[in-house]
Amino acid sequence: MTHEEQIIERLKAEQMLSVGELNCLLTTKDTETVERLRAEARMAAQSVYGKQIYIRGLIEFTNYCKNDCYYCGIRRGNACAERYRLTEEQILSCCATGYELGFRTFVLQGGEDPYFTDERICDLVSAIKRAHPDCAVTLSIGEKERASYQAYFDAGADRYLLRHETADAVHYGKLHPEEMSLKNRMRCLRDLKEIGYQTGCGFMVGTPFQTTEMLADELAFLTQFKPHMAGIGPFLPHRDTPFKDFGGGSVQTTLKMLALSRLLCPEILLPATTALGTAAAGGRERGILAGANVVMPNLSPASCREKYSIYDNKLNMGAESSEGLAELAARMKKIGRVLATCRGDSLVKN
Repeated sequence: MTHEEQIIERLKAEQMLSVGELNCLLTTKDTETVERLRAEARMAAQSVYGKQIYIRGLIEFTNYCKNDCYYCGIRRGNACAERYRLTEEQILSCCATGYELGFRTFVLQGGEDPYFTDERICDLVSAIKRAHPDCAVTLSIGEKERASYQAYFDAGADRYLLRHETADAVHYGKLHPEEMSLKNRMRCLRDLKEIGYQTGCGFMVGTPFQTTEMLADELAFLTQFKPHMAGIGPFLPHRDTPFKDFGGGSVQTTLKMLALSRLLCPEILLPATTALGTAAAGGRERGILAGANVVMPNLSPASCREKYSIYDNKLNMGAESSEGLAELAARMKKIGRVLATCRGDSLVKN
């Protein structure tokens, strides 16, 4: 048995690996090792969640943001961004359309927009839950005080997605302006779990200044924090950001990170992200075949989708959209999976 095979066997036994062992798998170019890693991750996902792929209806309701993160196309400093906000009526209409299509989770995602006060967010969540009491509501609206998170939860929010972007504080400082800190981001994630949310974190693969050791640290963080979900996708540059001249993250490394995350945290929910689908033809399917089990078609009004441009050439039509649900179902069937029209709660225990 090769050294790589021994490491994979330890993974299957849910043993935490050393940074050196994780580095070994992340850097290997041996095709048999890489394929076995993905195959083991596929089996791990199926053993927990079967062949079901959970769908979430993504509603990108505002592209205003008070932050100036160096990698993001909707950053405050991007004067070229065409800003918009959806009204409550528009958001509820998106949910109604999604419900008819079979969505039972709605994800309200946006920049950190001061217009959407705690009261407005609570009103939105309550309205969605009144209209669709059998559905889950996920919020992805950034860093807030604990009292705000509690208010949203009390209003009916079930899940919260807050990507931490990197578990390395120095690296975090290279991706964000100085008024932001990894310490506060981690405080938010702890607050969310303690309140009772199904909590999602996540990171980009291949961001500027990232090392393989940092990726190994990301995996260690996942095993320690035990999130209910993790969004993992390749870094893709945006033309109107300070990182415009950096290359995109590796698809192959992203697939390895998905597979390793699945094997280290078998019950975790892992989306095959839009970024992965944008970075490579068939990227969504490749993500699922590497252990992912969630897809998030876009329910936003078609007129707004291109304006939510967090990176260049972001997919928002076809199988990435609510209109393309039949196409998405056919693609899933082709790889032996089936779209699940249910809430699709995480099996990770708090």
